[in-house]
Amino acid sequence: MADDERVAVKTYVPRYQKELWEAQAEELEMSQSEFVRTMVQAGRTSYEIPTDGTTEQGGSDAGATGGDDFADRILEVLQRRGVLDWDDLVDALVDDVEADLDAELQRLQDENRIRYSGRDGGYVVTDDE
Repeated sequence: MADDERVAVKTYVPRYQKELWEAQAEELEMSQSEFVRTMVQAGRTSYEIPTDGTTEQGGSDAGATGGDDFADRILEVLQRRGVLDWDDLVDALVDDVEADLDAELQRLQDENRIRYSGRDGGYVVTDDE
């Protein structure tokens, strides 16, 4: 199988969530597949999935729900980089999310609200609050 060959991925979500995703995809003039793919790619850099199965958000959630913030990010990337195909646009948006995450992690560490723990294998909230 080629690295760029497209394959189907299936997931099951509550009806209300699918309806929300449909509405957001429509606002962004995306297919549902494009929307889910974009959100997963963007979210991979700002969400961690703990071993207990819960989902905790890390970093900024700007644009996580679509709308004006996300549209502004898309426009900014296109204005900065020019014409981009789908994959390059996703990569550019993920790069921006990674840069935002890095800046926020640094700020939180400077404020002693989090620290990196090699023992724990990642960032942890400090007990200083």
